[in-house]
Amino acid sequence: LLFIAEKLLSRSSPCRISLRKGKSLRKALKEHGLLEHYLKHNPYNLASKYFPSLATVTSEPLTNYMDMEYYGTISIGTPGQDFTVLFDTGSSNLWVPSVYCSSEACTNHDRFNPADSSTFESTSDSVSIQYGTGSMTGFLGYDTVEVGSITVSNQIFGLSETEPGDFFYYTPFDGILGLAFPSISSSGATPVFDNMMSQDLVTQDLFSVYLSNNDQGGSFVMFGGIDYSYTTGGITWVPLSAETYWQITMDSVTMSGETLACASSCQAIIDTGTSLLAGPSNAVANIQYALGADSNGQISCSSISSLPDIVFNLNGYSFPVPASSYILQSEGSCSLAFEGMNLPSESGELWILGDIFIHEYYVIFDRANNRVGLSPLS
Repeated sequence: LLFIAEKLLSRSSPCRISLRKGKSLRKALKEHGLLEHYLKHNPYNLASKYFPSLATVTSEPLTNYMDMEYYGTISIGTPGQDFTVLFDTGSSNLWVPSVYCSSEACTNHDRFNPADSSTFESTSDSVSIQYGTGSMTGFLGYDTVEVGSITVSNQIFGLSETEPGDFFYYTPFDGILGLAFPSISSSGATPVFDNMMSQDLVTQDLFSVYLSNNDQGGSFVMFGGIDYSYTTGGITWVPLSAETYWQITMDSVTMSGETLACASSCQAIIDTGTSLLAGPSNAVANIQYALGADSNGQISCSSISSLPDIVFNLNGYSFPVPASSYILQSEGSCSLAFEGMNLPSESGELWILGDIFIHEYYVIFDRANNRVGLSPLS
């Protein structure tokens, strides 16, 4: 009993990390007059993030983050060195720029200096992650990582030595903290949350995410707990279909009772590292047509008040996303928040439920029971 009590006392209370809304890469490129050039000269396929066979090494398309706006701060080392990171449920590695990186992309981001940390331990292992516009390469090391009030000992992480070309210079985050499963981690590196669990640093083996809509504050990721003030609409639990990404089985995608996609069920991934709603290109084209948008997804802004919800049906329950969320407004024009993916023929139909979906729900990522909890936000 004494041992159990000591273990419980050693665990932190749930830790809330505030997420701030910053400028997206797309906006930054547009401000510098580089967006059109970037899109023309850097074609990519979002599906390569989830199907590494589409790339030569583990793939994580940089352009996947073009619309991301929510970031948090962690520190690495003793004393701690602060970094702005994207908390990404669609990948599993932690990496940040290092002082050994001379790429232009590193020059205006915070860089980790191992010499300034008394607890750093280097390794001879390398890490390489392919992006749509180049690659992040570097080596792995161990150090103390502080995520809010939680201190993780001997966390393995990547220190970049090279990063993708000029455009990465404009990304508002320094690195990425992956929150998916160890099975998809590059170089077999143990993810941060797995170490939180194994070191008994969280009271529950789960974390939860709230993303506020529009320009409201209050977005957060909470490790080890659930804020029940966000679950007044009840929690619907959906079992995982694979322990890789946060992957679930989806029954269908419907509008006004009519099936638009995923007619015979399909797979879906809930991914904080994807900003939009992504699906097979032909399915997205069908949705564009049904909503009255053109082939580029452009739609009349006056449609927002009249179009019905798009409903994602999961585990026998319906999860609607209203037109006010799936239609994006920018400088007087409107477009659908759907992105097409070119999937391998053997993969079947796959959907990525990104931040457009997550904005509508308080999402609980439950590692103890391999399930996702969804609670509608008012």
